[in-house]
Amino acid sequence: MDSGEERAPELRTLQQKVEYMVEKTFPGQKISGRVFADLVKERGGSLSHSYFSNILAGKVTQPSEDILKALGLGFGVDWRFFKEESEVVDDVVAGLQFLAKRRTGEISGLAGRGLDEDGLPPELLQFALSLLEEARGRRSTADGDGSTAHGEPEK
Repeated sequence: MDSGEERAPELRTLQQKVEYMVEKTFPGQKISGRVFADLVKERGGSLSHSYFSNILAGKVTQPSEDILKALGLGFGVDWRFFKEESEVVDDVVAGLQFLAKRRTGEISGLAGRGLDEDGLPPELLQFALSLLEEARGRRSTADGDGSTAHGEPEK
C-alpha cells in the first residue's frame, strides 16, 4: 500500500524531533553543537553547544520555552514543533517534504495569491504533494513501461 509519499516519521521525543530536523535541514552534513549554537546566535537566539549536544544525546527531555524558541530559530521552523504534544509537527513535516521535492525538481514552482507572512497553509502543501504523486502515477501508467511511479519494475 505504498502511495509513493514519504511516510511521516513518528516524532514523539525532543531527541527524535531534533535528530529529524538535523537530517532534513542539513542533509548529508554532520552538525556539531558548536556550529548549531553559532547559527542560533547569528539568528538572534541563545543556545549553548553543550546543551544542544545533550538534547541530541537524549539527556535533555523537557527544556524551557526559551530553549525551544532557540531550536526553532536554528532550524528555521516554528518553535512549537519541539513541544511535547505539538500540533505543528505534521505541518512542519509536510513543509519539509514539499521543500525536498522542490530541491529535486519534482516541483518547479508555485504561486499563491493572498498569502500572509506565514506562507502556504499546510493543507495546501499536502494538496500539492498529492497532486504531484497523482501526476507521477499517471505518467508511469501512460509510459506503459512496466514500472511503478518510483521507477521500480512491477512484480
